[in-house]
This record gives sequence, C-alpha cells and structure tokens, in this order.
Amino acid sequence: MPVESGSSAASRQAKQKRKSHSLSIRRTNSTEQERTGLQREMLEGQDSKLPLSLRSNLLDLFGQIEREFENLYIENIELRREIETLNDRLTAEGQTIDGGDLTKGALKTKASHSTSQLSQKLKTTYKASTSKIVSSFKATASRAVCQLVKEYVGHRDGIWDLSVTRTQPVVLGTASADHSAMLWSIETGKCLLKYVGHAGSVNSIKFHPTEQMALTASGDQTAHIWRYMVQLPIPQPVADISQTPCDDDIDFSDKDEADGDGEGPNECPSIRMASTTLRSHQGVVIAADWLVGGKQVVTASWDRAANLYDVETSELVHSLTGHDQELTHCCTHPTQRLVVTSSRDTTFRLWDFRDPSIHSVNVFQGHTDTVTSAVFTVGDNVVSGSDDRTVKVWDLKNMRSPIATIRTDSAVNRISVSVNQRIIALPHDNRQVRLFDMSGVRLARLPHSNRQGHRRMVCCSAWCEDNSSCNLFSCGFDRQAIGWNINIPALLQEK
Repeated sequence: MPVESGSSAASRQAKQKRKSHSLSIRRTNSTEQERTGLQREMLEGQDSKLPLSLRSNLLDLFGQIEREFENLYIENIELRREIETLNDRLTAEGQTIDGGDLTKGALKTKASHSTSQLSQKLKTTYKASTSKIVSSFKATASRAVCQLVKEYVGHRDGIWDLSVTRTQPVVLGTASADHSAMLWSIETGKCLLKYVGHAGSVNSIKFHPTEQMALTASGDQTAHIWRYMVQLPIPQPVADISQTPCDDDIDFSDKDEADGDGEGPNECPSIRMASTTLRSHQGVVIAADWLVGGKQVVTASWDRAANLYDVETSELVHSLTGHDQELTHCCTHPTQRLVVTSSRDTTFRLWDFRDPSIHSVNVFQGHTDTVTSAVFTVGDNVVSGSDDRTVKVWDLKNMRSPIATIRTDSAVNRISVSVNQRIIALPHDNRQVRLFDMSGVRLARLPHSNRQGHRRMVCCSAWCEDNSSCNLFSCGFDRQAIGWNINIPALLQEK
C-alpha cells in the first residue's frame, strides 16, 4: 500500500479544518454550488504565488461577502416597496385634505383605512408638505411654455441692460459695453437707431414714461438724455419655431460664440449728441431711472452716491449718500416718488421723496453679498436680488423681514417683475433665466441649450406688457438680446 506523503496529509488536514470552522452560509441552491465549483476550478488553474489552501479560503470568504450584499440588496428592494406604499398612503391623505377627487365611497374607505395604519406623529409631520407636493404634481400637467421668438444681434460687446418703451411706437432699447445704445424693432429684429454719444461703456437705458426720450448711464461718469424718432418697419413673416416646454432643454455644449466682431447694422442711423448731459459723479454711473412724471431722474454711481437731477435745468437737486460701497442699481416706483438703491455693501435703501420737506431713508439688510438690483412692483412690494444666490420679496408696509425667499444655484443679476402677471424673471451668471411668482414658487426656466438661449452670463431681463409677440427680453455678454414668448397657464399662476 502506497504511503501518503507528509505534504499531502497536511494539505488534507488543513482542508478538513477549514471546512469544520468555515463561516460560510449554508448552501441550499445547487446552481450556486455548481457556480462555486466552477470558480474553484478556475482558481486552481490560475497562476498565483499564494498557496492553494489560502486561495480557496479567500474564495469562500468572498462568496460570503457576495451573498451578504445580495441579502442587503433584497432588503433594500423590500424597503423601497414599503416606502412607495407609505408615499401612496400619504398622497391619498393629501388629496383628501386638498379636497381632491375622493368622493367615491370605495376610494374614501381605502384612503381612510390606509391613513389609520400610519402613526399620528407621521401624519402630523408630513400633512402640509404632502399637500404641496401633490399640488406641484397636478401643476406639472399644464407646464409653462417658453418660445424663443427673436434674436437681436448687432452689438460688438456684451449687453449690460435693456428696456422697452412705455409709449408708441414700442421698441426695445439695449445698452452695451461697446459704448453704444441701440433701439430695435421688436417684430423684425432690425436696428432702428444707434446712440454713440458716450465715451465709455453704456451701463443702463430707461425710457421716458410719456415722451420719446431715453436716459442712459455710462462709465464715462455721466448720464445722457437724448431724444429719438423712429419708424417701425413692416414686419416680415416669422419662421415657425416649435414651442419648447420650459425645464426640458439640456445644455449640450459649453462653447461660446466666435470671438470675431459681430456684424453691426449697416443702415442704422446714429445720434451723436445728447440733449442733456448730467454731470457730478466722481465714478462710473452704473444705472439711472426716471421718477414718476418724468421731470426728474436719479442716477447711481460707483462713488457710493445716488444723485437726483432736474431734467429741465440739468441741476443736481439732491445727493443721496449713505452706502458704504459702490452702488449697483437704482429703481423708481411707477406711481409714487420712491427710489430704491442697491449696493455692494449688502444693503439696499428706500428713499422717500413724497414729502418735499422730508427726505426719509430706510436701510434694509437682508442679504449676505452684493445686492445686484432691487425693483418695485405695481403693488406695495420690493424684490431684491443678490450675489448670495437669493431673491427676496419685501412688503413696503412691513420690511423687517422678507415675505418670500427664493434660493438659486447662481448669482442673480438685474431682475424684473411683470406688471400684469406679477412674475419675477431672474437672469443668472450661469446663463440661465428662471421665472418665479411673488410667493417664491418656481414657474419655469427659459430654454437653454447649444441651439438656443444665452451662451454667456445673462445680465438683465425686462418685461413687455403690450401683448406683442415677445413679452420678455433678456440680454447677456454673448452680445445679443433675445425676445421670448412666455405662456404661463392660469393653474401655475394661482399656485
């Protein structure tokens, strides 16, 4: 009888010991055993410096880990199913609270039975939030539709600001870093007039409430008032652009436009002289606006002051000082003698000129970074935007704390509020434009892809209220302004 070698005996004893002390889970599946056997054969056939016994032991341990993960995966699936069941119950409960369509007896009984299985604490905690979620799901069926209608191309540098005339003919005005301001036909996209009287970047443009006059602010430390006279061309048939639901566009490309100079308008008449020049600032004039009535204007400058001028005499009426850092924007109330100025000092100030003998001011500290703009609404609200990525809605009657706060993922530039629909348009540094209602509920996002939308920072937005083909405009540092048609269903506006 052949005698077994010492190494073979030791190997068999090690295998028996490993089997007796193995931590592996009991195998009941024959397929798993066949798979393990196949893995062992493959393991034995591989070239390795590890002893076969150690490799086999490692295989057993890895098999146990794999089965543990399988068990965790199965438990995870079961937990997901339970969560979905709880969500269904909460949804049914939320619909009952919202007065949803739970009028049928069987459906009521089912909802009541599902709710009874939840703890009272869970119901109390999630009742209100579930109602909001259900409401947002209902609104998804009628989504806002945003359509790009027209692009206004002709500036040779970024566009800082834009505005729409308040009188006929209704035209679009743009202020650019190329030292010019342009007036455009909204329907045709053709440049009607070009103002080239400034020696620096044109940072702001606003139109007189009743006359054909424009007010521009510039980096040359002045503000100009100039008269214009334009004739609208006959509109041409508009190419069919399919409507695009907001929030569905994907940014396929991050490429900028060609760096070459854009083709300017060939037959655009120019104005080179201002009818009135307002001087007294010691720094860049970043913004300007007309007070109600159009007899006075206010300017905001990097010299930390805002100045109030008389239009007829060009004289400085009052200097509004108090900000600790450069001003970024100014805005006037549409019907009252109120002015709001915003600054890099993280505050905005409300100046009251309704009483000629008293010029009161209120300081509001609601942001943690530069306040890029603050604007009035038709009602008694002020909306402020900031580089801290928030927009806040304030009540003029009680401005101790905002009545709504909108949090975004990018710095907010010059905002605008629709007079008729009371919708806030937020232009962002990340090239997007978002729409919110006055309560802070997000309504839409303008299309943004490699085919349409802005390719660089969006600097400003402006609403048009005359029911033209475009009711919202945006401009940015891609040297173009864009006209949009925004259709907000009544269901979204009532949320």
